[in-house]
Amino acid sequence: MNMEEYQRAVQLWKSWNIRTAADLDKHLDSFRILFAYHSGKIENEDITYNDTREIFENGRVIGYTGDPRALFEQQNQKLCYEALKEKLAAREPLSVELVKEIHHMLTSGAYDERRYIVNGERPGEFKKHDYVIGIHEAGSPPETVGADLAELLAEVGEAGQKNPLKAGAYLHARFEYIHPFADGNGRVGRTLLNYWLIINNYPPLIIYEEDRKAYYEALKHYDEDEVLDLLETFFREQTVKTWGRALEQERRKNHRQSSLMDYL
Repeated sequence: MNMEEYQRAVQLWKSWNIRTAADLDKHLDSFRILFAYHSGKIENEDITYNDTREIFENGRVIGYTGDPRALFEQQNQKLCYEALKEKLAAREPLSVELVKEIHHMLTSGAYDERRYIVNGERPGEFKKHDYVIGIHEAGSPPETVGADLAELLAEVGEAGQKNPLKAGAYLHARFEYIHPFADGNGRVGRTLLNYWLIINNYPPLIIYEEDRKAYYEALKHYDEDEVLDLLETFFREQTVKTWGRALEQERRKNHRQSSLMDYL
């Protein structure tokens, strides 16, 4: 992937001079639906693009016969975007309370049933128990989650503006490593990544569900070796993929303007 294409995506985003929630709505109209679909699909195969689009555009899905949890998750994605766009426009910094608020919005009505009933876990609250994913215990112990997350946000806030994408990769990798919640960490982590990028005037990105293997490999690379290069490169590639159509439209626009100037 050409670094020049990524820089073009960054410059295109900056050229839009996004200042208000209305600006975000204008430039993220299609993005927000695609992001919600792919972010949900990574972990829930029942989610479809058409259902997601119907929820975002019409607020309902007609004739649905699948797992209700899939609809709850996508409705939550829509509500989360609506709730965050004013904060994004105001460049409100990330905080522990905001992370918990995002988790509550994204997981309400869709929490892992066993953990909700048996273990007393709740949306918007840090995990109360240790969990194992695969062969590994997941993240920080419950008693240190709050402090570990606060330390991470402070680290990113102090040094991250020099290289927002690399800081975003660190934020995402460390958040998933800490694994602060019993359920929903992936969806929350991907939302936090884009929140961080936008408040630093960098383009948000979609992690495409068809690229989930590379995504998981990059996270695994950080977990095992604490090396960010693979994840940062992956995010750069996904950014170019996310904004490829907009970049092509901009390229054609510039070509037409150049041709017109030559003619005149």
